[in-house]
Amino acid sequence: MVETENTTNSMNIALDSTSPLYMHPSESAGYVLVPTIFDGSGYRSWRRGVLRALSVKNKVGFINGKCEKPQPQDPKYDQWERCDDMVTSWILNSISKDLADSLQYVNDAQELWKELEDRYDQTNGAKLYQLQREINELSQGTLDITGYYTKMKKLWEELNALNAHAQCKCNCTCGAKANMQKAEQDRRLIKFLMGLNKVYTVVRGSILMINPLPSLAQAFSILIQEEKQREVKPNIQLQGNRVGSSNYRGGHLGNRPRTFCDHCKRQGHTKERCYKLHGYPQDPRLNKGKRIAANVHGGQRDNVIEGADGSNGAANEQDRTMQALTKEQYN
Repeated sequence: MVETENTTNSMNIALDSTSPLYMHPSESAGYVLVPTIFDGSGYRSWRRGVLRALSVKNKVGFINGKCEKPQPQDPKYDQWERCDDMVTSWILNSISKDLADSLQYVNDAQELWKELEDRYDQTNGAKLYQLQREINELSQGTLDITGYYTKMKKLWEELNALNAHAQCKCNCTCGAKANMQKAEQDRRLIKFLMGLNKVYTVVRGSILMINPLPSLAQAFSILIQEEKQREVKPNIQLQGNRVGSSNYRGGHLGNRPRTFCDHCKRQGHTKERCYKLHGYPQDPRLNKGKRIAANVHGGQRDNVIEGADGSNGAANEQDRTMQALTKEQYN
């Protein structure tokens, strides 16, 4: 009879999805709680992700001590052991191998979590100094607005986590708490605007002219719109220039091919009509002295042929090679 009751209780525990001892059939020991593996830095953000994941699975009680370990004779003991081992495996899978090797011999999930808290959750002056220095030195630089805002927001969240003990949680009726929060929000907005690049000087002045000052999220929305406009304007101008240049080529020069001479390496004529190769026209109105000199010293220097009796046969060679060119062809 006792064995029957224990079996019934175990089945009830397994089927009760609201109990911390419930394990879904799809859950396994190889599950990773967070996408980013903890390697010793950024413990606060990693810790926040782990707590959120364990809360979704209703297993936070195994690390904070609320789900206490039952006695060995308790029918829930075996189920508690399985759940605790599962939570321990999840946490070890979410840290780097070097850190996990030093934590393999902990007794339960609560001891593992306490060890991590003692190692990496100590608020000290060096950590506060590092965060505050990164915030003060951060500027947009080569980042876009979204990247700059995300990086700044992350540093502020880490700073808030370190100063959690200094935050007031009481119900204020005089409005002093709201005024202090607004002053801190304005201070962060000013710091965020100071780190922007110079191209946002105009929109930054417009944001500062708003009274009261907008929230950081509202300022971010305004800057995103300005950034998108700056990306659109150059593209429109570039497309307009391309259309204009294509019309110019098609309407004026695109229909007339440019000729090129392989002999003198110049445009405007071909090798068959090159004056340097075939000689300049005989019309004195077109030669004007300089072209005659160029014809004598340049183009026809190689065309001078000596006759059998020693006389110069340059004139005969010129008559043989030079084509008769009209004035229209010359021009």
